[in-house]
Amino acid sequence: MRTLSAVLFGASTLVLAGPALAQEQADWTGPYVGVSAGLDLQGSDGGDPIQFDTNLDGTYGDTVRTGAGADAFSPGFCGGRALAATPTGCNKDSDRVGYSAQAGYDMQFGNIVVGAVGEFGKSNIRDSSSAYSTTPARYAFTRDIDWNAAGRLRAGYALGNTLPYITGGAALARVDRGFETSNAANSFTLDRQKRNAWGYTVGGGLEQRVADNFSIGVLYTYTSVDDQSPTVAVGPGTAPATNPFLLVNSAGTDMRRGDDRFDWHSARVTAAFRF
Repeated sequence: MRTLSAVLFGASTLVLAGPALAQEQADWTGPYVGVSAGLDLQGSDGGDPIQFDTNLDGTYGDTVRTGAGADAFSPGFCGGRALAATPTGCNKDSDRVGYSAQAGYDMQFGNIVVGAVGEFGKSNIRDSSSAYSTTPARYAFTRDIDWNAAGRLRAGYALGNTLPYITGGAALARVDRGFETSNAANSFTLDRQKRNAWGYTVGGGLEQRVADNFSIGVLYTYTSVDDQSPTVAVGPGTAPATNPFLLVNSAGTDMRRGDDRFDWHSARVTAAFRF
């Protein structure tokens, strides 16, 4: 009987101890390196028209008019890359794959985990905005990213081997800008093709330890950088003096995008090795 009692007591002790062992707290303190990959998505930018400065006074919002006084851009605009001289098709901005490498350090205080992480990678998204003139002709501003980086802080609450967290910080992107048109009469000069655009990134994620030194997870971030629109100087070229771009000022007209923000959402899977 004593032997049976001892066995039963030992078994019950193991059952009661099981949940406690399962909830044993992992130590999140220390450095780590990792990678992430996933889909980058752009929001709707249908309200991103092209703006004009017809008298070259540095103030945009003018209307380019024909000799008869009609709006030369009455066919309208599209939040994408115009495919033809008439608004018969506009290649909308697409969602594409992005990837990055990270290095960071966490410190744990009880269940609270705080840390900092730096990342460098590339988002393959392309963002365009176009206008159509009555000529007819198309005019498309395009931009994509050569590389992007971020420095983020993060704070989470450790639940054993699971770490949900929020994150945010500074973002930097090297933006490559372009311009396309089917107008062969005027001359077009893009003033700045590439520039560094600063902004911010915020989001949250979940990290799961699957081994002592290895974790996997998911991460969502929203990133917005201030990509001040380049200016395209429209000159006379071979166009006559009655050309709509030349009517107000014979030197031409400046044009630019109406939205200086370059925004995107990222949904990534992550993997990290901890030291």
